[in-house]
Amino acid sequence: MILGHERLEAAPLACAGLLLVGDPHVSSRKPGRRKDPDWPGPILAKLDHCVALANARDLAPVLLGDLFEHPVEPDESLKARLVRILKAFRHRPLANVGNHDIRHARLSDGDSLAVLALSDVLDAVPESGPAALFDLGGRRVGLGATPYGQAIPADVRGLLPGAEAVVWLTHHDLAFGAGYPGAVPPHAVAGCALAVNGHVHRRHRPVGIGGTQWFNPGTITRGSVDLLAHEPAAWIVAPDLSLTPEPLPHRPDVFDLTGRQVAPARPEAAPVESAFVSLLRAETATDLARSDDGALIREEIEAKFARDGTPEPVRAAIRSLVEEAVARRAG
Repeated sequence: MILGHERLEAAPLACAGLLLVGDPHVSSRKPGRRKDPDWPGPILAKLDHCVALANARDLAPVLLGDLFEHPVEPDESLKARLVRILKAFRHRPLANVGNHDIRHARLSDGDSLAVLALSDVLDAVPESGPAALFDLGGRRVGLGATPYGQAIPADVRGLLPGAEAVVWLTHHDLAFGAGYPGAVPPHAVAGCALAVNGHVHRRHRPVGIGGTQWFNPGTITRGSVDLLAHEPAAWIVAPDLSLTPEPLPHRPDVFDLTGRQVAPARPEAAPVESAFVSLLRAETATDLARSDDGALIREEIEAKFARDGTPEPVRAAIRSLVEEAVARRAG
């Protein structure tokens, strides 16, 4: 269901703990540098593993956002396979809403995640606020969530009456460690003992801010080559809110690294012609077919942005053109 207060009004769900699953990005389109012959088999295999783990240990599954790579997944057979997997969980999964799950500012009926929620395959949290109560081995733990693009609360005291501890989910550009341009640092959330962030694909160590411990477990799906060293894992939250990783099955050698070690040309050797025009000319029809999602041309363009310090409005315009071209080819 798309949650209002249904889970809060019901009796707390009794289970041994929570199972955190970070950003699956289920998609029928294979990321450009992945070499897997059976995509999206690796994603579904990880989710199958999560089902077995959750059911064997009596854990309630919690998805951190971006269940889908695209708001509307066109492959009906893939959605059917995903439905079977999600229905196999003993406890119905609860899903925060990520930026890849929505076409507009909020979850809407046209989004694939909403269709799954309305079909009672999972529970989705469309608005920031309290979402569920759990009885974890005799300890009452409240769960809240803030979808992508909505304000993370500064105080959640009183939102989950009767809860002895509160866990809050977010899906935001948060700066863990060095961060990156545009990311904001996590802040203390009064009344929240543990805050767990999706969206940022690399794992980061927990950090304590005020009385809140923030944790970013990272994605279970390595969709880009910068995640080569990332170890996909689901994470168990125990009644005392301690975190334990459960590695998920994966192969280390899944990326085509062709061209990644080639040094860039000297600036003085660059042609006079627009670099972006050159890149688009070089990206032949054969290359685009090899990269279902346009990942290779995106890599080249983003590298050019970084080298030249391209202004953000120009970056946005060029990204939009690339997205239109990839969408036309996919259609």
